[in-house]
Amino acid sequence: MIYQQEKFRSIQKQLLFPNLKLKKMNLKYLKSDFPASIVVFFVALPLCLGIALASGAPLLSGLIAGVIGGIVVGALSGSNLGVSGPAAGLAAIVAASITELGSFEVFLVAVVLSGIIQILFGILRLGVIGYFFPNSVILGMLSGIGIIIILKQIPHLFGYDSEPMGADEFAEATGENTFSAISHIFSNVRPGSVIIGFLGLALIVFWDSFLAKKGKIFRVLQGAIVAVLLGTIIKLIFDNYPNLAVKDIHLVSIPVANNLNDLISFLTFPDFSAVTNPKVLTIAFTIALIASLETLLSVEATDKLDPDKHVTPTNRELFAQGTGNILSGLIGGLPLTQVIVRSSANIQSNAKSKLSTIIHGLLLLLAVLALPKMLNHIPLSVLAAILIVVGYKLAKPSLFKKMWVKGWTQFVPFVATIIVIVVKDLLWGISVGLFIGIIVIIVKSYQNSLFLNIDKSNDKLVKMTFAEEVTFLNKGAIAKQLGSLPNDITLELDVRNSKYIDSDIIEILEDFVVQAKNKSITVLLLSERGNETNPQSYIEFFKRDKIMKYSYFSQGDTIFKK
Repeated sequence: MIYQQEKFRSIQKQLLFPNLKLKKMNLKYLKSDFPASIVVFFVALPLCLGIALASGAPLLSGLIAGVIGGIVVGALSGSNLGVSGPAAGLAAIVAASITELGSFEVFLVAVVLSGIIQILFGILRLGVIGYFFPNSVILGMLSGIGIIIILKQIPHLFGYDSEPMGADEFAEATGENTFSAISHIFSNVRPGSVIIGFLGLALIVFWDSFLAKKGKIFRVLQGAIVAVLLGTIIKLIFDNYPNLAVKDIHLVSIPVANNLNDLISFLTFPDFSAVTNPKVLTIAFTIALIASLETLLSVEATDKLDPDKHVTPTNRELFAQGTGNILSGLIGGLPLTQVIVRSSANIQSNAKSKLSTIIHGLLLLLAVLALPKMLNHIPLSVLAAILIVVGYKLAKPSLFKKMWVKGWTQFVPFVATIIVIVVKDLLWGISVGLFIGIIVIIVKSYQNSLFLNIDKSNDKLVKMTFAEEVTFLNKGAIAKQLGSLPNDITLELDVRNSKYIDSDIIEILEDFVVQAKNKSITVLLLSERGNETNPQSYIEFFKRDKIMKYSYFSQGDTIFKK
């Protein structure tokens, strides 16, 4: 009785708090994690600001989400290398929601509620949803994101900053699209930005492909960090030359607080008087659903990129994300998710543990509190160079070759996902890729529902073996094969290995009773329910119990059913 009570309490605790044992921080990885966290910080900084701008929200709200995503979600999450923060995929939803609700303060209530809903998702064990997406779609998502990063950052590399960094939709808020923005680069070139951007890009590529192989110091000190430092120094030098000077619009722009009171005045807090507004509740559920889906897909993708192949507990991840969104909403932050761009930058920078994620969050906090004026000298073009390298590593040509070799069932969903992500957006791309993946499953299920063999020594004997799982999806293939059988033969129908046969299939067999008589076909049915020649009713036959097999073990007089 006591054991049962203890077991019940254990199950109850697991339901309420899914896998919430916090791992001890392993400081032995600090030498790898600290440089990686700096790279992730430089990637996250412009993305946090750009996504806030694209969302029509205060700039500080993006940084708040980045801080919470790094420190709080990083600590609670079971993901070893995943990084959370504001997501470009939610920018359009956030912008539309703020307009619909009439104020950012009311929108923050929806963010808080979305966090509560995500925690409920974790308690209900809905984290398993991420495992239902085919690998071809996940890899397509990674490559699609890589390509869109490259395409979106090319204008910033040349100093054409009409669109905020972090935007990932094909149609831009300015009325341009991804390709038209690239076509307008050469009429908007900024010489100082171009020089800094291309020097940074060349340095990172040279560092990663040559210097990193020459010595341990070059692997610990990341090329992206050196590129940012060099780019900032060159920018300060260019300030003395009007033709090369990089204007403020082409630099990082963190809100500057002169004192603590200024900083507090920047914060926005939720208006809980709107908590019962049906529109708020609808938007909260929408954000929770989409943020959870993006997180689960990012978790799946990050685990694939992880060199050590750690497996992230998805229900715990939903709990961590929900907690993060509650806190972010309470102090004026955007909704957050685990994000693949920052996570892949973390992995590419040789991070080894979640310490890198947490330190990057602390660096974002330091940037807001103490270093805004200094960081506001960083050119956007050098940060674009870092992102272009990240994008290339996500969409390497070798991956396309690998997917092509695997055959059309892998390559078609992979390419379809990429194309739709590039010309539409992330959620559309994943949806189309999943739809095509389902079509592939249906086609292959149709093809593999049975195995047909004509005995060469006896052309009057046809052997038909059903697969392990035979569902309504296989109706067409089975009906076609039964209908094409010649007259005056013996059909050996083997269903011994079939664990499940759909009632739709049994009805097809029932109809075949009449066809077999008309075509003088003798049916020998082989089944775990016994063998039978020319069954009069398949429906009645499959109602029978399976013949039980017994194994005898030496344990008194007990007989154990196998």
